[in-house]
Amino acid sequence: MALRVGFSSFLLLFCVLCGATLNCCEAAADTFQLNDDVLGLIVFKSALRDPWSNLGSWNEDDNSPCSWNFIKCDPSNDRVSEISLDGLGLSGKIGRGLEKLQNLKVISLSNNNLTGEISLEISHISGLERLNLSNNSLSGNVPSTFSNMSSIQFLDLSENSLSGPLPDNMFANSKSLRFISLSGNLFEGLIPSLVRCTSLNHLNFSNNHFSGDPAFLQMFKNLPRLRTLDLSHNSLSGEIPVGISAVHNLKELVLQGNHFSGSLPVDIGFCPHLNKLDMSDNSFTGELPQSLQRLNALTVFSLSNNMFTGSFPQWISKMVSLEYVDFSGNSLEGSTPLSVGDLKSLKYLSLSNNKLSGIIPESLANCTSLSVLLMRGNAFNGSIPARLFDLGLEEVDLSTNELTGSIPPGSGKLFESLQVLDMSKNNLTGRFPAEMGLFSKLKYLNLSWNSFQSRMPPEMGYFQNLNVLDLRYSSLIGTIPGDICESGSLAILQLDGNLFNGPIPNEIGNCSSLYLLSLSHNSLTGPIPKSISSLKNLKILKLEFNQLSGEIPQDLGKLENLLAVNISYNRLIGRLPVGSIFQNLDESAIEGNLGICSPLLRGPCKMNVPKPLVLDPYAYGNQVGGQNQEDEPSSSGTSRFRHHRFLSVSSIVAISAAVVIAFGVMVISLVNASARRRLAFVDNALESMCSSSTRSGSLATGKLVLFDSKSSPDWINSSLESMLNKAAEIGEGVFGTVYKASLGEGRVVAIKRLVTSKILEHPEDFDREVRVLGKARHPNLIALRGYYWTPQMQLLVSDYAPEGSLHSKLHERSASAAPLSWSTRFKIVLGTAKGLAHLHHSFRPPIIHYNIKPSNILLDEQMNPKISDFGLARLLTRLDKHVINNRFQSALGYVAPELACQSLRVNEKCDVFGFGVLMLELVTGRRPVEYGEDNVMILSDHVRVLLEQGNVLDCVDQSMGKYPDEEVLPVLKLALVCTSQIPSSRPSMAEVVQILQVIKTPIPNRMEPF
Repeated sequence: MALRVGFSSFLLLFCVLCGATLNCCEAAADTFQLNDDVLGLIVFKSALRDPWSNLGSWNEDDNSPCSWNFIKCDPSNDRVSEISLDGLGLSGKIGRGLEKLQNLKVISLSNNNLTGEISLEISHISGLERLNLSNNSLSGNVPSTFSNMSSIQFLDLSENSLSGPLPDNMFANSKSLRFISLSGNLFEGLIPSLVRCTSLNHLNFSNNHFSGDPAFLQMFKNLPRLRTLDLSHNSLSGEIPVGISAVHNLKELVLQGNHFSGSLPVDIGFCPHLNKLDMSDNSFTGELPQSLQRLNALTVFSLSNNMFTGSFPQWISKMVSLEYVDFSGNSLEGSTPLSVGDLKSLKYLSLSNNKLSGIIPESLANCTSLSVLLMRGNAFNGSIPARLFDLGLEEVDLSTNELTGSIPPGSGKLFESLQVLDMSKNNLTGRFPAEMGLFSKLKYLNLSWNSFQSRMPPEMGYFQNLNVLDLRYSSLIGTIPGDICESGSLAILQLDGNLFNGPIPNEIGNCSSLYLLSLSHNSLTGPIPKSISSLKNLKILKLEFNQLSGEIPQDLGKLENLLAVNISYNRLIGRLPVGSIFQNLDESAIEGNLGICSPLLRGPCKMNVPKPLVLDPYAYGNQVGGQNQEDEPSSSGTSRFRHHRFLSVSSIVAISAAVVIAFGVMVISLVNASARRRLAFVDNALESMCSSSTRSGSLATGKLVLFDSKSSPDWINSSLESMLNKAAEIGEGVFGTVYKASLGEGRVVAIKRLVTSKILEHPEDFDREVRVLGKARHPNLIALRGYYWTPQMQLLVSDYAPEGSLHSKLHERSASAAPLSWSTRFKIVLGTAKGLAHLHHSFRPPIIHYNIKPSNILLDEQMNPKISDFGLARLLTRLDKHVINNRFQSALGYVAPELACQSLRVNEKCDVFGFGVLMLELVTGRRPVEYGEDNVMILSDHVRVLLEQGNVLDCVDQSMGKYPDEEVLPVLKLALVCTSQIPSSRPSMAEVVQILQVIKTPIPNRMEPF
């Protein structure tokens, strides 16, 4: 037995190393009674990395694998019938060996980090019925031999990076196929024929790049059992032909996010079992077919962002099962029928951005399940139905209409549910409802551009979760309540264009989360409160066109995050604060004041300087030398007075100044000493924390995870102080400080120490989120190699980019460094686009960056771009619920308008906006926002104006030398499309990649997948 153990191990090792075929080992295996199942599984295991030793029970010395974990056998023959290794953290490749298991029915390897191509040998398992490889990082094409799997019933290859066209005959022998999902990959070309799949009931090809006209939909007539058809987010185009009703049992039809055009097929309503119909984000035109009213089982009905015209369907009330309705972004006209109140199950209703008119039906209040009501951008008039505010609504948007009257007071049910309320740009009047302060969950409140003509009630300070308060141009009067920031969660406060008077309340300093404070165009008086200097997160301060007086508090210069200030047209005097942005303000930001001291302004410079101390020489002259002057002769008295009189006025002033200076020097010295003590204390505390964590055995108290075998855990046992010190620091950003570290053997990595005050309570949560980011492997992404977690410290380990950031190459280039050429800039544009496209289209839900800018684009030795900091919002969102509001706005000029002004209803299109600005920055060499002598230059607006004037090439960066007009001009145009103010008008990143490839090599068949 001992001989068999040793030799079988050697035999298996030889089989693994042999590589070409396993037949060379069969005879030897039979000799030593090592069955095919054991042999195949051990060979398969040898290509995997098992960080948590889940496959520890797989022992090559066992006679049978039936007792191994995650293995099931057929009791009739003791042969392996099922392998289920889902979610075990496995990495590596799907190697050889499984083809030896000829009784295998099920292979399930989902939710791991497997890479490489799909093994050809899998298709040689003749009896395979279920294959699930979803949620990995597999790449390459689908093997053409998949057409040989005649027994397959369940096939799931979703959420990988598989690419290329599918084999034409892939489903030629798949009569048993019931479920197929290829979603979330990079497949392209035509969809192969499925006419032989007569048992198919679920088909999901969403989020790929399939193309072609809709004629292929005719083949679904031959699939009588089809229940779900999802082709969303592809590049399919053309007009859908009549005949879809032939798929009689269809329950879900999702064609969202393609390029379909023309009218909807008139027979679409003859699918009696349909409960989900999503045709949104296409180019459909015409009126809605009358047959739609026959869909009595429909629960989800979305036609948003098309070009439908005609009257709003009066028959919608016949679709009694509706729960979700979205007709936004079309050109529907007419009024909303009273019968809409018959939709008792309705939860979500969006009619925004149409041409609807008339009143908002009172009957909507009968939809007792309604939680989201979006009707912005129409021409609704009349008053807001009071009964609507008796529902448990979570989001209400009635902005940009013609509504009149007052805001209903609301009910207890609404107080507990409402999170978003937008009624801006209407004609609302009346008392500003004090009940607003009772909305305990309200996060976004916008009542701007109305005519309330009332005071702001003190109850406004009761909000516990409010992030955005926008009351601009609403005819509000009186003073600003002092407790407006009582909750401390407010991030945006906009009260411009009202009739507020009195001082700015000193309590404004309690708004600790505030990053935008705008009080312009009011009648505010008094000084600027010194308490504003305690708003450490403040980025924008607008106080122009008021009657503020006095000097500007010098402490405002300590606001390091301040990016924009306007204090023009007040009654301010004195010096500008030292530091922050104040020394770089242009004339337009400070003009129109009484006497601000600045070389940019003409006129007097007024200071509130106390008058010098002047002593009356006769005030103390009654007793001179102990005698009364009147008893002495005048000459003697004069000489005696001159001998004993007090110092002259000039001497007194000089002495006073010297005393003040000495006192100032002493105070500054004390402050500096105190600051040094505080800094020393912080440094010592950090060193103590680092050293204690390492000396106490970090691996025992923390959690170290490395995603690949190239990394060594030895570095964590070395001194963290030597790694995380000031000398090793190479950058600092929104998410933390980055250090350059060597792990030995010449390998250099970047270590990011996350900065946050709120830490995930459980390392499992942190592990789950970071592992998702670890799976994002792409040539244009900085690879995340692992992490280290303790309750006090979280480190992310990633690859190091030796050439630094794109920001430094564009804006911090030394005189001796050569500027970036056009070919290099285009390579950076295309590579960044491919990396973003991978994040958006290869993961579900997509990974959104939120913070695209040149400082987050790193460069390797060949100047290939590598996107950094992607997906870290997944961590910080969990660490800080207000991270979007409080952190991401640092990228001034790159932030999409919907990210700053909406209630976090954002998607991948906010990254497209930032990418568009980045393209403009690369072409022009200018920053996205630049401050001139008398204006502010917004780069996208500047380029757009030049394009309209026919002079757009005037803005191209001349330092890069020669460049091809035929490439630069379309890149500029693409950038302007990407920076559209309307998110739906921006292309997807997959479309951006295709356009850039055409610009560089205008031959369609040479496009490469990203």
